Amino acid sequence: MNQQASMTAAVWHGRRDIRLEQVALPGTPPPGWVQIKVHWCGICGSDLHEYLAGPVFIPMDSPHPLTGLQGQCILGHEFSGEIVALGAGVSDFACGERVAADACQHCGQCLFCRQGQYNLCENLAFTGLMNNGAFAELVNVPANLLYRLPEGFPSEAGALIEPLAVGMHAVKKAGSLLDQTVVVVGAGTIGLCTIMCAKAAGASRIIALEMSAARKAKALEVGASHVIDPSECDAVAAVKALTDGYGASASFECIGHKATAKLAIDVIRKAGRCVMVGIFEEPSEFNFFEIVATEKQVIGSLAYAGEFADVIALIADGSIDVTPLITGRIGLQQIIEQGFEELVNNKDHNVKIIVSPAALAI
Repeated sequence: MNQQASMTAAVWHGRRDIRLEQVALPGTPPPGWVQIKVHWCGICGSDLHEYLAGPVFIPMDSPHPLTGLQGQCILGHEFSGEIVALGAGVSDFACGERVAADACQHCGQCLFCRQGQYNLCENLAFTGLMNNGAFAELVNVPANLLYRLPEGFPSEAGALIEPLAVGMHAVKKAGSLLDQTVVVVGAGTIGLCTIMCAKAAGASRIIALEMSAARKAKALEVGASHVIDPSECDAVAAVKALTDGYGASASFECIGHKATAKLAIDVIRKAGRCVMVGIFEEPSEFNFFEIVATEKQVIGSLAYAGEFADVIALIADGSIDVTPLITGRIGLQQIIEQGFEELVNNKDHNVKIIVSPAALAI
């Protein structure tokens, strides 16, 4: 198939330095891997972190122990596409199948991998951050990360499976939400995905805490029953007023800020569960006696561990509609100005900008 010598890719070189350049084709996939022709790939918040403040996850000082990547990296990990080549030993998939790929490349040998917690792998490598990713026409990934897309599954929706899986993993960490009141702190991409997954899990009332007018509207659009602006009122008191004075059964911190971490704990009732999903850049001050005295539970949630299957099923049967999450569709040639810079300059009005690497412009 691939008679061309190179392909166009979005390559990270440093802060504010992502370049569209010609790179070598990924070549024949190694044993146990497949090659995918990318249909759509979403720009993730972690991609934006690398653009504005990187290197954050991209290894610079030494090669990554699992992948060998160091320095320059093709970004992109929220993607789906079509299998175009199989590495030796791959028999569960065939060329021409449409698939989505989990981004957690893992060793398969450490304690956590053996227990099915591969998102906690000792040598975890995210596609598009610690190995070359999908802002390119072709990408090689391990076959054990693949999920088939059902017939009729919208191609664009394939780029939303990954962030929704983050939300679904967090929702599962909280335990049963059936007929429960939950609070989602932050209505960015992951917050919105968490709202959608909590609704699919049977939460009866979902309260979003958000200050941006555009994101408040989007939270209501995707399933929040109430939106509270912490800048306009005492958010803890407002949540208690909606819950007979007790607080929510569960909360999800989807911002990653030292102030909102405590807020997410404060809005839950005694013995409630707070799931931390946001990526924190600095520590928070907190008196842990508040946990002792109330038997509240604080739970960490990183990425996903098999939730792609749940999300694909929910999108396929119509329980989750990804359309409200897509706020931009661009070609690869537009990824800087209409992708990364658009997210920087109009962050509140954008949820997910998806990129078609096959098209230089749309």
